[in-house]
Amino acid sequence: MSISAPKMTIKRHMPWPLRALILVIVIAVGGAMAMWAYDLGRNNFSGLNPDGMRDHVEALSEQVKKLNAERDQFSTTANAAESQLNIERSAQAQLAGQIKTLEAENAKLKEDLSFFQSLLPTNVGADGVTIQRLKAEIVAPNQVRYQLLAIQGEKGRQFVGNLQFSVTVLQGGKSVIINFPEQNATDLARYKLAFKYYQRVDGVLTLPEGATIKAIQARVLERGQMRAQQSVNL
Repeated sequence: MSISAPKMTIKRHMPWPLRALILVIVIAVGGAMAMWAYDLGRNNFSGLNPDGMRDHVEALSEQVKKLNAERDQFSTTANAAESQLNIERSAQAQLAGQIKTLEAENAKLKEDLSFFQSLLPTNVGADGVTIQRLKAEIVAPNQVRYQLLAIQGEKGRQFVGNLQFSVTVLQGGKSVIINFPEQNATDLARYKLAFKYYQRVDGVLTLPEGATIKAIQARVLERGQMRAQQSVNL
């Protein structure tokens, strides 16, 4: 061998399993570093933090629960208010009906009072009792409906008495007078009078079959004594 011959390099031989293991370790370390770099970059640049996201989701869930609770509370309050409003509307309707009824009764009383006051100065008899507005109407061949107003002018006195009717009829070709109430009648209560200023009276008198009604006379009695009378022809 000459002095100019090339140099020889001696290399150690490494088994291939060891080289494969080293390669796997390098790849694993590289992958881990890549994942770490990805998470770091995501957290630092994109702001996506899984723990923070979970906290945010939990906070939003709590807020949703709170809003649902407030909604349910407002719904309950609204339903209660609507029920109360319906009750008040019903009460208002009832009051309106009562007011109309009272207004009608008040108008009727004013009319009666005005008529009563207009009659007192001249038409009340010496005994302080009179019959006004006697009306009679035949409602059936043997029935007559009557209406009248009994008034008195003596102030502060409670008048107590009763009514008596005499009906003139034509029966069997003869004129007959039939008195009401009849003796031992069971409906005496409807002929009673008890008033301080005036009393409206109305009713129906039933006569025998075949009787033709010609006239009716109403009388006011006090302790059996006649205090007023009025007649009307039919």
